[in-house]
Amino acid sequence: MAELTEQFLVRFWGVRGSIACPGASTVRYGGNTSCVEMQVGGHRLIFDGGTGLRELGLTLLSEMPVEANLFFTHSHWDHIQGFPFFVPAFVRGNRFNIYGAVAPNGSTIEQRLNDQMLHPNFPVPLQVMGADLKFCDIDVGETLRIGDITVENALLNHPGEAVGYRVTWQNQVAAYVTDTEHYPDRLDENVLWLARDADVMIYDSTYTDDEYHDPKSSKVGWGHSTWQEAVKVAKAAGVKTLVIFHHDPAHDDEFMDQVAAQTKAMFPGAVVAREGLVLNLTASAAVSVPTSVTSA
Repeated sequence: MAELTEQFLVRFWGVRGSIACPGASTVRYGGNTSCVEMQVGGHRLIFDGGTGLRELGLTLLSEMPVEANLFFTHSHWDHIQGFPFFVPAFVRGNRFNIYGAVAPNGSTIEQRLNDQMLHPNFPVPLQVMGADLKFCDIDVGETLRIGDITVENALLNHPGEAVGYRVTWQNQVAAYVTDTEHYPDRLDENVLWLARDADVMIYDSTYTDDEYHDPKSSKVGWGHSTWQEAVKVAKAAGVKTLVIFHHDPAHDDEFMDQVAAQTKAMFPGAVVAREGLVLNLTASAAVSVPTSVTSA
């Protein structure tokens, strides 16, 4: 098993929302849905299991046996559809602790991951997975500790509910805040709490303000936010590096280039998430790390 270094790295394996959108127009930013890996103080934490989880799993095959902690924000398709294709979960000797809050209807994260792999929707059941899978229900507002890492969570404004996470290690903080919709008259106190003085805040910026308020195709009530709101939160919470995340599948590379330029003009410490991007929080400020990971 490959040893993880004593540092805080954040790597992006899937940056899209709603549905995977691979193709010629999304090569540079990537077409896989949500999956973010954090290597923190010798531990591996994975946030969400969208189609990007498959890509992560393939790289882990060279590091087996693998142990990791998977945190799910919620179980909408774009956040779980990579789990049945996460190859390390089928291999004996690997171990995964899987965390998620109980859904409003009472279903656990184990039940929801199990159900998406039942006939007639999938050919093999979750029970075929040979790794040691430990499912852990978490309470909203609960604080978890993994080694000397602290993982906090808070409820987000999203249809069917979702939770955001805050990861702290040696005074370095990364906030993972997706999927969430901003309020029209105030900043979300839960989001501000998760993002307070964070070195990195990863924020749901699916739409632009114009798209969100478009009278012909309003996105109000759909459960997502905008990059303009991301900037407001980052400034109010004292965030150092803002990461624009959960891109709409209709936004091609050229569109995302425009978002990147506009966001950076309003918040210099902003980057747009792309597959393969690695941020090093162990440095004096979160910096991008060169990587060979690409997406088609």
